[in-house]
Amino acid sequence: MLLRLLAFELALIATVLGQNRVFNVRTFGASGIKSENAQSCLQRAIDSCAGSGGGMVYVPPGEYSSGTLHLRSHVRLYLEAGAIIYSIKDKSAFDKDALLYGEDLENISLEGKGTIDGQGAYEWRLNDIQDDFIRPNQEQMEALGKPLLRSFPKKDQFGKMILLLRCKDVLISGVSLIRSPSWTIHPYGCERLVIDGVYIQSSLAEGVWADGIDPDGCKDVRISNCTIETGDDAIVFYSMNWYGPALPCENITVTNCRLSSASSAIKFCDGNMNTVRKVTIDNCVITNSNRGLAFMVFDGGIVSDIVISNLTIECRRHDWFWWGDGDPFHFNIKRRSEVHKHVKFENEPPAGIIRNVLIQNVVARGKGSSMMNGHPASWLDGVTFDNVKLFLSSDTSVAYDKSVHALNFQRVKNLRLRNFEVFWETPASKRWQSALSIEDARGVEVHNFSGAAGAVGSDVPVISLTRVEDAMIRNSVVREGTKTFLGLAGSGISNIVIQGNDLRRAAKPIVSSGDVAGDAVNLMNNLSSGR
Repeated sequence: MLLRLLAFELALIATVLGQNRVFNVRTFGASGIKSENAQSCLQRAIDSCAGSGGGMVYVPPGEYSSGTLHLRSHVRLYLEAGAIIYSIKDKSAFDKDALLYGEDLENISLEGKGTIDGQGAYEWRLNDIQDDFIRPNQEQMEALGKPLLRSFPKKDQFGKMILLLRCKDVLISGVSLIRSPSWTIHPYGCERLVIDGVYIQSSLAEGVWADGIDPDGCKDVRISNCTIETGDDAIVFYSMNWYGPALPCENITVTNCRLSSASSAIKFCDGNMNTVRKVTIDNCVITNSNRGLAFMVFDGGIVSDIVISNLTIECRRHDWFWWGDGDPFHFNIKRRSEVHKHVKFENEPPAGIIRNVLIQNVVARGKGSSMMNGHPASWLDGVTFDNVKLFLSSDTSVAYDKSVHALNFQRVKNLRLRNFEVFWETPASKRWQSALSIEDARGVEVHNFSGAAGAVGSDVPVISLTRVEDAMIRNSVVREGTKTFLGLAGSGISNIVIQGNDLRRAAKPIVSSGDVAGDAVNLMNNLSSGR
């Protein structure tokens, strides 16, 4: 009996405390009618909750329109199923570039099964901006006589969905964030950030600049169990100085997510002034994306110590004004002035660095060549692909198809390709050439590689090496019908070891150009037909 009374008293205390800590926005005047501006009511509930020491701001089912809401420390904003907060189409209601804004806060959360709707809308018109990022696409469209129509956000909308600056202990869980007019979740300089079970959606056809999640200079970040379908990039890692000094973006895990993007599903962004490092991405599915994995450094920063594993990737070409070419993998180091040729950059840093990247256990399907390019002053360093199946087919539904080689590496050192298979599928392209092309490289290992030339009956080699030194190709099996397995070119070819390969099905196992030295290749224990 005593135990039952004690349990009852504890439950009563918990109920009273819970009631004292729950701030229902209806109590503060919010009607739940979309046509009525609920901004002041929602803000009063948040401020009252914070003023009492923290607790929950409860948003019951209903429709609430609002401009910028300032989050507060120790406040849990909870959206019940059936609750929708709309971003109001009135720029005067936004004193910050976001619907939900927080700065220098701690212990905050956005939870529930409700929805935040940015009401993003777009108009199609002829391209009237100078966009050097997509200049090659534009030139191809012009050469084909195609109209340069593209989508632009309408002018009656404003802001990101969530912008958090230097916040600690942040949880975003369960909610749906749809139709953002700009980036959906943008944290800068945040620590101990968890984003779990969130649904993010914007138009794959129109949603320009409507990224999904963009951690910038954050650390100790966990993104898990999310579905993200965005017109622009789905998950992007930055290290920029827009809201303060460029900070390292580090100690990040992404797991169990399904991603689609008309640009890049996962991007280590060109906007990197400091570093993005110590990132693991595992057990994710990428579908219907213009690009799968993108590693880009244009502002002198570093990308380092990255492990990506257990992915399926499906890419196709979206409209001409998106980055990407239906390519599953993309690496690119440039200086900003090499991209924006008409802009002068004072005190521009040297070319950045991409190093120590492991991609393993991946099945990828694409429409465009996977281009992995280092910089003349900064080669890719320590990139490894292990246990990867890559399928490439042509794309008859788009205006142009630029694909040539399935994989093309340029300016790379310490490259490892292990247990890699390339498959060419229908419809085919007459432009297809080698399964693997490597130019200007040092320290290359190709182990257990399987592929064929892209064009049926072509003398194009399956593997093409140009100006490569210190390379080993071993334990690979030539497929039936292969005319040339390995092509060597360039006076820089040296110390190439061909060991333990089954070359019996190749009409010409190795073909060298005239500028390759006679002692550049060392054959060891290969099976050959003797032809």
